[in-house]
Amino acid sequence: MILTLLHTSEAHRATFDALKADIAPEARLNHIVRPDWLARAQGGIDARLQAEIAEAVDSAPGAVLCTCTTLGPVAGDLGAIRVDAPMMQEAARIAAQAGGDIVMAYCLDSTLEPSAALLDAALEAQRHKAKVHALSLAEFWPLFEAGQVGPFHAVVAAAIRENIESVPDAACIVLAQASMAGAAPLLNGLVTPVLASPELALRVALGLAN
Repeated sequence: MILTLLHTSEAHRATFDALKADIAPEARLNHIVRPDWLARAQGGIDARLQAEIAEAVDSAPGAVLCTCTTLGPVAGDLGAIRVDAPMMQEAARIAAQAGGDIVMAYCLDSTLEPSAALLDAALEAQRHKAKVHALSLAEFWPLFEAGQVGPFHAVVAAAIRENIESVPDAACIVLAQASMAGAAPLLNGLVTPVLASPELALRVALGLAN
C-alpha cells in the first residue's frame, strides 16, 4: 500500500517513517514536504495555495494524509485525511465516556480555529457538551522552527504539567499539532490521558484502526 503524506516540516518525515516501521513495515510512504505552504497560510489560504494543494492531492499515489493542522480543512475538503481528525474523535469519545472536559494545547495560532472546529464537531457527533480549554503555548513555537525539537517537546510538556492542575475535571489532553507529539512520552504519569495525532492518523490512513 502507498500512502502520500503532505508535510509542512521536514521533521515529520522521520516521525512517520518510524511509526510505519513499527505498525506497517510493508507500507510505502510518499512524503511531500512544503514548509512554504505553512508560511503562506499564516495570512490565509488563497486560491493559488489551494490550487497547489489540490494538485498535490490529485496527483498523489494512494490515499493522502495531511499532517499540517493549519492546512487541514482545505486538504480535507480536497479528499485528504486530516492528521488530527482521528485524535479529536478519540478525545470526544473519552470525554463523553468520562463526562469531563478537554484541554487542547496548541503552539501555532493559525491552528486554533481549525482544531477547535474539528473537536467541536467530534463532540457533537458524540452528543457530549464538553468545555474545551484552549492552552496556547505559542511562545515555544520558535524552538520547533529553529529545529530544536527536543527542547521544544520538553517545554511543551512542562507547561502542560503546570497548567493541567487548573482543569481538575479534564477527561483528556489533546496535543493539537503533530509537531507536539514528542511531548506525550514526557507526560507519562499524569492521571489525565494525553492524545497525540501521528500514530492514530497513520493507523486510520493505512486501514489499521481498531
